[in-house]
Amino acid sequence: MTIALKADGAGVRIGQRRVSFSNLDKNLYPSGFTKREVLDYYLRIAPTILPHLKNRPVTLKRYPNGSAGPHFYEKNCPMHRPPWLPTARMPGRSGEGPEHCLINDAAALLWAANLASLELHVTMAKASAPERPIAMVFDLDPGPPAGMADCVRLGLKLRDMLADLGLRSFAKTSGGKGLHLYVPLNTGNLTYDDTKGFAHAVATLLERSEPGRVTATMAKSGRAGKVFVDWSQNDRHKTTVCAYSLRARPLPTVSTPVEWSEIERAHERRAAEALRFTCEQVLVRVAKRGDLFEPVLTLKQRLPRLG
Repeated sequence: MTIALKADGAGVRIGQRRVSFSNLDKNLYPSGFTKREVLDYYLRIAPTILPHLKNRPVTLKRYPNGSAGPHFYEKNCPMHRPPWLPTARMPGRSGEGPEHCLINDAAALLWAANLASLELHVTMAKASAPERPIAMVFDLDPGPPAGMADCVRLGLKLRDMLADLGLRSFAKTSGGKGLHLYVPLNTGNLTYDDTKGFAHAVATLLERSEPGRVTATMAKSGRAGKVFVDWSQNDRHKTTVCAYSLRARPLPTVSTPVEWSEIERAHERRAAEALRFTCEQVLVRVAKRGDLFEPVLTLKQRLPRLG
């Protein structure tokens, strides 16, 4: 792959913006995937990922020496950011919190990717209403020897439980070993106390139904062989990897929206590995299927009362 951008002096122009790149041939994945290819992926996926990033406070997860090397989270937007890049100051636990980058256009997306921000993590709320989540998320995280197959089975059970409560849910792979279930809300009148409390209650019900296979407990000591239903991501201080973001794995895998029929098929065939997608596969999927996660941005749903 190559970056289809026209060079202009010391940098490149993307629309009305100028972005400079560096070390384009540096390998950022053990497979030999270079920064040039990372930039190319984000350029090509930009029309699809940007609606999921727009006006959402972003935490950059940076891997300066590639996915196999050390990394760090950068909540505060770097001081060396370009003057045209918007930011949003978020409330902290006491007073003002971090000043996050807002990745609202392709130029900002490639600027972030050039910093070796392989992963882009976003809050559940928009910067304009930081206390009002637009969705609720369940992060299904397997503790070895549990794996993706266990997440697939539990994901289907959780989908059906939510459906019985009148809620539609949408799934994406974590890009690693887990599965994320999103419940669109988009009503503007729910708080994190609402979503976190609801998610915790649902996770606890799942744990009680299968205590040997599921846990809703935060302590890592009790997760071996179980799927942890992480309800705590529904918090204004937490972020979750954005749909269509790369993940820092041996291969350039992507947090990929999937259809429930794909998850059902993977469960029936015991082929959970079929739900791992690299960036090239994701670009083909989007060309054929469009954005499977679009309803998360638009569907309005109300949380029912539990109990």
